Amino acid sequence: MTALIWIGGAMTVAGLAGLVCCIVIAARARSRGLEGAAMEERLRRLVALNLGALAVSALGLMLVVTGVILA
Repeated sequence: MTALIWIGGAMTVAGLAGLVCCIVIAARARSRGLEGAAMEERLRRLVALNLGALAVSALGLMLVVTGVILA
């Protein structure tokens, strides 16, 4: 069950890295002064990455909790 905890921890860290990546991309788009349709298009693509990173992080936390309960 220790493997579940380590795998879950790695997934959680990967998900958090994805979320940080989303923040950096959004901040760069804002600092470049994108407005209107260009900003909307950039953020629309970013939503998919954001939701994917959140899902990976949540699944990782579920694995950690499952591993702790079973250990």
